[in-house]
Amino acid sequence: MKTILFVFIFILFFDVGNLQAQKLEKVWETIGLKTPESVLYDSERDVIYVSNINGDPVEKNETGFISILTHDGNIKNLKWVTNLNAPKGMAIYDGKLYVADIFQLVEIDIEKGKIIKKYNAPDAVFLNDVSACKNGMIFVSDTRTAKIHVLKNDIFRVWMSGEPLETPNGLMAESGKLFIGDKNIYEVDIKTQKIKMIIEDAGGVDGLVKNNSGEFVFSNWPGRIYINHNGENIKLLDTTKEKINTADLDFDKKHDLIIVPTFFDNRIVAYKIVY
Repeated sequence: MKTILFVFIFILFFDVGNLQAQKLEKVWETIGLKTPESVLYDSERDVIYVSNINGDPVEKNETGFISILTHDGNIKNLKWVTNLNAPKGMAIYDGKLYVADIFQLVEIDIEKGKIIKKYNAPDAVFLNDVSACKNGMIFVSDTRTAKIHVLKNDIFRVWMSGEPLETPNGLMAESGKLFIGDKNIYEVDIKTQKIKMIIEDAGGVDGLVKNNSGEFVFSNWPGRIYINHNGENIKLLDTTKEKINTADLDFDKKHDLIIVPTFFDNRIVAYKIVY
């Protein structure tokens, strides 16, 4: 019995030590982007979309654009879609790419590579991230006004606002729930809008995704990436001293990679989690 107990304690200790030793190992990087804010892996086409602000994050100057990378980080089309303002978060639904663009949600036909519609958000200040629900609802966060907008049946309106939201950014829709990254991470029942906090002290979430194990992985824009394991936020990367940002990341489940835009550093970096 003592032997079994000792082995159990050893395994438990080893597992915790292993967990704390998690870190990110760079697999590839792409240079030559222009203030990349968000990345989105398209599993159907095996490519990565990159939103390039290419200037001031709040300026309406029509210099922003969307790039396409191959799954291993080569630039396939640097300026695939142009004449955007300061594009940020993106989501895919029914062959369309939806992009947050300061005060508008832009709808792009993926096959044609053309903008087909723009939706003005009521009283929007800083539209930031986008997530698509399987029922066709497209959610968009406005970080500066603490609002979540939704596009449904061609109508773009405010869906949720105010407390407990403060500076909502990263969004992820899954199984009838909308997860919202803010100073904390919240779970919202899409049908009832009932909201609850599920992760405390997340540090101001930018990108919010899940890995292949169903664990939340999220970024803080100043340069930190975390994984939440068994209720604990574990830091995987910290580039704050180097002043390298970690903006709206994505997780490529097919190739098991965290893909990170570095904003002013003008790169996309792909990592895998190692022990």
